[in-house]
Formats: sequence, C-alpha cells, structure tokens
Amino acid sequence: MYPAPVGHQCPECVKEQRQEFHRPAQRVDRSGRGLTLTNLILLSLVGMYAVEVAAGGPGSLVGGPTTSMLVRLGANVGLFQQSRGEIIGVATGEWWRLFSAMFLHAGLLHIAFNGYALYIVGGVVEQELGRWRFALLYAVTGFCASVASYAIGSPLEPSVGASGAIFGLFGVFFAYNYQRRHLAFYAARMRSMGTLIVINLILTFTIPQIDWRGHVGGLTTGIIGGLAVDGFGRRTSRTQVFVVTMVALAALAVAVTVWRTSVIRSQFPEVFG
Repeated sequence: MYPAPVGHQCPECVKEQRQEFHRPAQRVDRSGRGLTLTNLILLSLVGMYAVEVAAGGPGSLVGGPTTSMLVRLGANVGLFQQSRGEIIGVATGEWWRLFSAMFLHAGLLHIAFNGYALYIVGGVVEQELGRWRFALLYAVTGFCASVASYAIGSPLEPSVGASGAIFGLFGVFFAYNYQRRHLAFYAARMRSMGTLIVINLILTFTIPQIDWRGHVGGLTTGIIGGLAVDGFGRRTSRTQVFVVTMVALAALAVAVTVWRTSVIRSQFPEVFG
C-alpha cells in the first residue's frame, strides 16, 4: 500500500490508473447514431461535387468545372461578369456566397484532400466537444474564412473550398489540447497538430492557387474558438462564454463584410453608380 492524502492506494490500482492515463481516448458516438455530423458534412461535399460534375460535364470530373460555372453555383467572389453581361457577386448583395463556397471544390484532388482532413480531425473534435459545439465552430470558422478571403483578396478572383473551415478545426484542436498540455496525452496531440499546421501553412504560402487568406482567417478564428470552449470563471457560465465568443466573431465578420462591400462599390462606380 502507498500512503496518499486521502488514505492508502494499492500498487495494482495505481498501475491501472497510469495505464489508463496513457491510453488514448476511445471514440464513442454519444448521439447513439451511426451517422455523425462530420459524415453528414462529408456527404454534402460529395453531393455538391456531383452537382458540379453534372453541370460541368464528364470532363470536369478530375479538374472540376470552369470558373464561370463555379461562380454560378455559389463561389465566393466580390464581383463577376457573366457571359450575358450581368454582374453578380457578394458586393451586389449575394452574401450567401460566403457560406455556399464552403461546399464547392475546384477539382477531384481538392475535395479529396479536404475530405480526408475533415474526416480525421472533424471526427475527433465532434466526439470530444459534442455535436452542437462542433456545428457552431465549423460554421463560424468557415464563415470567417470566407470573409477574410473576401476582405483581403481581389474582388474579381473567385474562391471555393471547405479548407477554411477545416483550418478552423485545426485551430480548435490545437487550442483545446493546449489548455490541457499539462497532461502527456494532450501535450503530444498539441505538438502533432502544431506540426501539421506548420506544414499546411508552408504549402498554403508556396502554392499560388491556394487562398492563404481563407486559411489564415479560419485558423485564427478556430484558435479563438478552441480557447473559448472551456470558457472561464464559474463552470455554470462557461457555455454562455463560448456562445457569446462565437456570436462576437460572427458579428465582427459581418461588420468586415459590410465595410468591404462599401469599399468595392466605391472602387467600381460604373457598376453601382
């Protein structure tokens, strides 16, 4: 028996507890259903890519549809002139593009990489934080990523992809484990995710076709959201702190969108004059 502050502990009990501490957590479907929210999002991404291929023709299966077709389907773009001369885009009032772009992809490799990352990281985040927190984090980080792309990038260049929200989940996972870094298991996961984030950021800034603005916007929002998951102060108020933080981030993104729209409209008086 070992002396302890609350009495004595047997050696076998201590050994079992140490083994349990170093054993990774098992995934448990808390909802009692086989289809998780992560899988539903994956199915929606695959379904939208099927729509893209159907709209773009068989030749768009690997390389994706044309830019004009992606814009018609809901790509995130400030201004875009269609073949018939009509001007469309977020700056014209189509704010729904900041959400719809999250479900579109520019090619088979694009959706394959994003789908795999979402399946790996999204499943863990959903299992540990719960379905409603995961849904709120995914929606807000994806929205903020689209807003970052819209606010900083060229208003004439479309962007698509779920990678902004996925980078948001990267940030959530890193921050969530960072707050538990005093435990060996979470410290190891934090280091692994940190390495993965660095590698993906290097790729983001070295490959010209990748929208680094959306990735950085999603990652930053995800880190803030991950830190807010546990809240602070009394335990009974931590959920409210998390919700208020996410609402504040979404409200800030809306304000940035309004500002950027006014700037674009002033830059193109011939369109909005």
